[in-house]
Amino acid sequence: MDNTLKIFLISQIVVCGALVITVLLQNRAEGLGKMFGGGGEVFRTKRGLEKVLYYLTIGLILVLVILSLLILKYSA
Repeated sequence: MDNTLKIFLISQIVVCGALVITVLLQNRAEGLGKMFGGGGEVFRTKRGLEKVLYYLTIGLILVLVILSLLILKYSA
């Protein structure tokens, strides 16, 4: 296995772990109540750490897609 491919695979594992952590850290206050029709909350904007986690999650998803395409290219 090529050295570059190993680096991409290890990077993909690290990015996946970071993505799981950022998704789990995002605030979901309602939980199951929202699924069963609860809610009635007012729309609000993301601020502070919530906004950082939101954009970090999007960035990690993009990195994961790019890494996956690179692994596909180098494995063929």
